[in-house]
Amino acid sequence: SVSLDHLNWNDLRIFLAVARTGNLLKAARKLSIDQSTVSRRVAQLEYILGGSLFERNYMGFALNGFGGELLESVQEMDNGFAALTAALERRSNALHGPVRIGTMEGIASLYLSSRLVDLNREFPAITVELVTSAQQLYVTRREADVFLGFFKPHGKGLDTEHIGRFSLHLYAAPSYIEQYGGPENAGELSQHKFVGYIGDLIHINAVRWLEEVVDKPTYAFQSSSMLAQMFAAAAGVGIVLLPEFADASRFGLRRLLAEDVRVTRDLWLGVHHELRYIPRVKATVGFLENLLLKDPLFAQTD
Repeated sequence: SVSLDHLNWNDLRIFLAVARTGNLLKAARKLSIDQSTVSRRVAQLEYILGGSLFERNYMGFALNGFGGELLESVQEMDNGFAALTAALERRSNALHGPVRIGTMEGIASLYLSSRLVDLNREFPAITVELVTSAQQLYVTRREADVFLGFFKPHGKGLDTEHIGRFSLHLYAAPSYIEQYGGPENAGELSQHKFVGYIGDLIHINAVRWLEEVVDKPTYAFQSSSMLAQMFAAAAGVGIVLLPEFADASRFGLRRLLAEDVRVTRDLWLGVHHELRYIPRVKATVGFLENLLLKDPLFAQTD
């Protein structure tokens, strides 16, 4: 008969992956094993423990009460394993392997991607995995090794650092200005068309920045993607509010009301306490700190 003697860490790691992704296929890809193996090992774990861990539905796998209790314990074990790994890697001084940075699409595509080449030159054996999401990526759940975002992340064992503040400005294409004219002052903004986020799809309140500039803007185009907004504005659809780090002028956009309208947002960095001392993670965090703390674009004040 099967007993708790058959419980092993590999089964618990698979359970953890399914719990974090809510999907067998995603868990399988994360672990680089077959989906059928994931399904079989989850079923085996449930048999060993004498109860189901998930509610199965068309959306995937959702933890039930028993599964939620197990998740807390297994995450503690995972953190302990990460601490052991960090200690061993510190001893080996291993500056190689993947480091996953979780951040927002705009700063990833329009700022970081072109600057990470310097990290690659300094540490050619470190592979950066730049993950973008419209929601918070949880370092504590290993969705990312390092988090960079427009709000202070929260989580047990998470080290956070306020790493800068950036400005946002209004931009429009010459074709828009030619057709509709440019606003002479902030009071005229209510007469113009705008490009912005889709309100009910916003997961991070920090990006509700246009509302600080104009009350109830008239939208000509809305998207959950900052890049789509920028390119739509560049085509002349409407006025857009973009971070200064986007360097929107390279796409033909002109800054409007530079002296009258400016919004600022904070930039935060988060890394799990146990992970930050792994050499490759420490090197990557050090690179980001050096990059952002020295860049005048992130030294803005209100």
